Amino acid sequence: MPDNFYGGLDFGTSGVRISIINLYKELVYSNSVPYIKSFKNPNSWINSCEKLLESLPIVVKSNLHKLAISGTSGTLTAFNLKGEPLGEAIPYDQACNENKILLESLTSGEDHLQTPYSSLAKALNLIDKYGTNILLRHQSDWITGWFLKDWTHGEEGNNLKLGWDLKKESWPKSFLNTSWQKCLPKILRSGKMIGQVNSDLAENYNLNKKLLLISGTTDSNASFIAAGLDKEDGLTVLGTTIVVKKIVKNPIKQKGITTHRVNGDWICGGASNAGCGILSKFFSDLEIKELSRQINPSKNTSLNLLPLNSKGERFPINNSNLEPILGPRPVSDSLYLHALFEGLAKIELKGWEKLGELTGSLPKKIITIGGGSKNPQWRKIREKIIKIPIVSCHKTTSFGTALLAINSK
Repeated sequence: MPDNFYGGLDFGTSGVRISIINLYKELVYSNSVPYIKSFKNPNSWINSCEKLLESLPIVVKSNLHKLAISGTSGTLTAFNLKGEPLGEAIPYDQACNENKILLESLTSGEDHLQTPYSSLAKALNLIDKYGTNILLRHQSDWITGWFLKDWTHGEEGNNLKLGWDLKKESWPKSFLNTSWQKCLPKILRSGKMIGQVNSDLAENYNLNKKLLLISGTTDSNASFIAAGLDKEDGLTVLGTTIVVKKIVKNPIKQKGITTHRVNGDWICGGASNAGCGILSKFFSDLEIKELSRQINPSKNTSLNLLPLNSKGERFPINNSNLEPILGPRPVSDSLYLHALFEGLAKIELKGWEKLGELTGSLPKKIITIGGGSKNPQWRKIREKIIKIPIVSCHKTTSFGTALLAINSK
């Protein structure tokens, strides 16, 4: 009899990656597909997912036992009651300032929800646009629903920015008498079994008809699971954006900060709008690799850049009007890349300082995951600026999502 396989799908900002592991938690298959259309288009997510399912080896498809899905935290979309998208998603890094007074009245004492980057701010925007006869779902919850052909549920971590309280395990009382409470998902803990894959979808892609869908997590929590952190470690995810996380004793509620529950631990962190996304605006992956070799990490550029991907920042500063500083640009491309690396490292440092203030301690070691973790020059620049030892983890976010699937109950 062939082994059972366990899958993790991670939906990022540029595409989707799948990881398949066996009973021994060994990676047996992985693949990735970029989005053909805009990241904001939910049909892009499904099109890329379909390509990955079609490409799966037959032995994996027929013996895929459990599947979990992770996605970008805070990317929210409105759907009709059949689960069909009504328009574009509002991405994680987009601020919605239109309902500031209403937002504040709904979130008294909940500072982390009062930011225009919260999913609740986005939800109020979508309700204004489409009314209340809709479903409000985050990226990974909606895709999980697509597999089930049932969009009833949402996973706890993905819905914190929408108002879900992890300790009370409920929505805020201020939501109870609203006309839109029915738009919200029924919440499940991460790693819980939801149900079997829809039979028509299983037949279309030759999947195991007994495939179980597991409630997923956010992309950065999946990275946390993949990295396997100890209590005194910190995690930096260097993807399109920079995310920093560490284990804490008790949840912290503050603007720009999110506290998740992962594998029984409280994980506190924040996500910047800056990250590798800015590098790809100026250089190709090959250019970054070649120009990095020309960088001397022990030297400073004396250029003070603030390399945000666009206007506005969520963490370590919460300011939707903050403008990026991307100049003056020197003649030397390697010098400019060096300065961008420095600017990103300074943002990461401020993130760790912020978490240090809130938690009373800094990590003794930082584990880094994501595309940027592979660059040795950037790692040395970060170590020089942050002054904490840094090690790279080469496991992927989708691998962490697959571990969530295999460990599910």
